[in-house]
Amino acid sequence: MPATFVIAGGGLAAAKAAEALRAEGFDGAIVLAGREPHLPYERPPLSKGYLQGGDERQKIFVHDADWYRDHGVDLRTGVSVTGIDPAAHQVTLSDGERLRYDKLLLATGATPRRLTVPGHDRGNVLYLRTVDDCDRLRATLSAAGRIAVVGAGWIGLETAAAARAAGVEVTVIEQERQPLLGALGPEIGAVFAALHREHGVDLRLGVRLAEITETGVRLADGTHLDVDAVVAGIGAVPDTELAAAAGLTIDNGIKTTADLRTSDSDIFAAGDVANAYHPRLGRHVRVEHWANALNQPAVAARAMLGREAAYDEPPYFYTDQYDLGMEYLGHVPPGVPHDVVIRGDVATREFLAFWLRDDDTVLAAMNANIWDQGDQLKALVLAGSPVDRSALADPAVPLGRLHSPRAR
Repeated sequence: MPATFVIAGGGLAAAKAAEALRAEGFDGAIVLAGREPHLPYERPPLSKGYLQGGDERQKIFVHDADWYRDHGVDLRTGVSVTGIDPAAHQVTLSDGERLRYDKLLLATGATPRRLTVPGHDRGNVLYLRTVDDCDRLRATLSAAGRIAVVGAGWIGLETAAAARAAGVEVTVIEQERQPLLGALGPEIGAVFAALHREHGVDLRLGVRLAEITETGVRLADGTHLDVDAVVAGIGAVPDTELAAAAGLTIDNGIKTTADLRTSDSDIFAAGDVANAYHPRLGRHVRVEHWANALNQPAVAARAMLGREAAYDEPPYFYTDQYDLGMEYLGHVPPGVPHDVVIRGDVATREFLAFWLRDDDTVLAAMNANIWDQGDQLKALVLAGSPVDRSALADPAVPLGRLHSPRAR
């Protein structure tokens, strides 16, 4: 019988895995089962262009329905994988069907972290993960006068920017002393704080949400804010329930090797849910960003077909807020001492930033409103060799000189 590969998940990683398997010449059966009733879609537009009304709904989908038919992909929308029997090589679907698989890819993604304060279950508390969430938030922004956003991470800040573009008054509540503190650190976090304040956001830092009331929110210091809706952007957790029940190794996601193979040799994982060993970094890394969902499936597909493969791309993410566009490349491990070196003008928000370890190697790099240096930034991150900090900060010194063999 021809081989059957099952893909659990209905997002970008799932769709790209099906695409990669066909591109690699797999001619067996592909069953793609996704919980949502929609075609597989990309999530970044949900907090960016689609949320703000600039992108048409059709643009969020990875492929149209004809693509799945033309490529022989058995797409099951509104049907999820609810159980895995690794010994029998079978999955159970939410409609009761049992399917045998030769290889299984888990692309189950992540779920929003939920508020737990009193009033968290009120009808005006919103989250942003699915396209249905986004449609509800769009409707809210068209009618609300003021909202509170809990959390100053990527989702929270992009939601705040979309709300201000819609003319809604916004208060952002963040318990840390700067936005994006865990992702970018205090220096760059301060840039985003200034950006949002300049656009009229009431940014409350170092405060905690205590309660959601009938008319608004109450902070831990007793302050009450009248708002029409509350948007929670306090992070996400990998959706590992299915994998854990099947006995796979779980550690901040589904733990995989560099070729995205789990502790079961016939089960793979990709995207937000995968905590994959990164050969360049020498450690496991789980990244909840678009680039992993886009690029990891091609590696998983090759490995599922028995070919040598390893995912070693540096982590990447981007954001667009008001007039600031930013791309970040690399990884700063938690707890590793580092400094930030700036090249350019922070005041005008046209600059490059570099995160340097104490041995002067570049761990990560970011471009803010500078779009012609991406290849140079990637080369610096991948070089793994010390750089001259003063030259790195000097716009007159070409970046190419700093990662050239001569510079090493």
